[in-house]
Amino acid sequence: MSSRSHLLNDGTAEHYRRSVTEGVDRVADRIARTERPFTGVTPSQLGPAVHGIDLEEPLGDPAAALDELESVYLRDAVYFHHPRYLAHLNCPVVIPAVLGEAVISAVNSSMDTWDQSAGGTLIERHLIKWTAERIGLGTAADGIFTSGGTQSNLQALLLARDEACRLVEKNSPTPLRKPEILPRLRILTSECSHFSIEKAATLLGLGADAVVAVPCDEDRKMRTSALAAELERCEREDLVVMAVVATGGTTDFGSIDPLPEIADLCEQFGTWLHVDAAYGCGLLVSRRRALLEGIERADSVTVDYHKSFFQPVSSSAVLVRDQATLRHVTYHADYLNPARMAENDIPNLVDKSIQTTRRFDALKLWLTLRIMGAAGIGELFDEVVDRAADAWRMLRDDPRFEVVTRPQLSTLVFRYLPPSPAGQSLTDDVNLHARHALSASGEAVIASTVVDGRHYLKFTLLNPETSLDDIATVLDLIAEHAGRRFTERRGGLEAQLPDPEPVHPRAS
Repeated sequence: MSSRSHLLNDGTAEHYRRSVTEGVDRVADRIARTERPFTGVTPSQLGPAVHGIDLEEPLGDPAAALDELESVYLRDAVYFHHPRYLAHLNCPVVIPAVLGEAVISAVNSSMDTWDQSAGGTLIERHLIKWTAERIGLGTAADGIFTSGGTQSNLQALLLARDEACRLVEKNSPTPLRKPEILPRLRILTSECSHFSIEKAATLLGLGADAVVAVPCDEDRKMRTSALAAELERCEREDLVVMAVVATGGTTDFGSIDPLPEIADLCEQFGTWLHVDAAYGCGLLVSRRRALLEGIERADSVTVDYHKSFFQPVSSSAVLVRDQATLRHVTYHADYLNPARMAENDIPNLVDKSIQTTRRFDALKLWLTLRIMGAAGIGELFDEVVDRAADAWRMLRDDPRFEVVTRPQLSTLVFRYLPPSPAGQSLTDDVNLHARHALSASGEAVIASTVVDGRHYLKFTLLNPETSLDDIATVLDLIAEHAGRRFTERRGGLEAQLPDPEPVHPRAS
């Protein structure tokens, strides 16, 4: 078979149909036969099979390549659709969006300019308008699809930085240059916010030290009194708060910062408000929409459709209240998007994006809305939030565990408590061991995090098929692995350890 026969065109359409159908059949068969979310394979076990493949020697045959792929990927992949995958913010995907993926890959539109995407440009713009209306940003709002929450947060903070510099330059009695302003810039965000805020600060030339962590309350929400104090301190010290970042669903706790009160403070101090709703954006189509009250007052918002809208990676967007602020990422190239095209109302989305070549990821959401509707997505998200509330009650009433806080969304942070007093280090050890043992067995996949310097376990529920029985079974497995580890460690260390600092359940 010649190399040209592999190009997708009018002469190879049937070859394309057969190849993709065979691939879809393989994946569908694997999904239908999946009994565990993971096989427990380790890098050292799988590595030799992958690294031993000679990429200079093609197989030539699609069936042979798929057979090989089964052994190096499909067999040992982590399957998010399994009800006992409870680790990260990875959702099972809806079929209309997967249909969209097939179309996107075959047509291969690039979303940077109109002459590479045509109707794709208009579809993305319409979805941005729809999302902005759901948020309530107003008629001057705009935005762009991105690769994910980290890129959305980066672009929002880039706009906030340049707006802050513009205003400082405008109001300064003496001429100032941007390099002179940057060291004075600060970003205020909760201590539970996403790590991408610090990453963005570094990439924007500010350094991680420019990010000021604002303390949270016992529910892991930003304390507005502490935010007010930081805003006042920055004002006294002639520092410029370029943005306050509020979180609409923290990664660990699913907590939503008090958006109305934060918006009041931002308005009072004339500060850009960015809301990172990468996780909580599913509330926009949920019966719990009121939990995001105040988001409509933001200057910019991050949404991740590939979390709580059940879309395949990647599908995210950053939205702004004032479309004029997007000028900070507008650059014109004569070969691509000369300024005259904007003057002639030709929509080139590269004018709004920090990417140039960009996939038509908006199509996945478009087909989902056209087939399922927004209410259908919201119903799925409400199911996982309901399940998390039930699981929290289960954990609260189970003496084997301590749960940190009642979730607003669908995450649960908790830990196993040894049956007799144990030191903190031993309690940390048995919990981490339980997570690793579960992963090695493949029976369930869960996450872990650190709270107040101690190790905790975490469930992230994004699968409506996960039942309370699934959760109860996983809790029993955790207790079994942790309990066994505690007995082993206690027996070996008892004679060597000083009297332990006891660990007791927190008051509910």
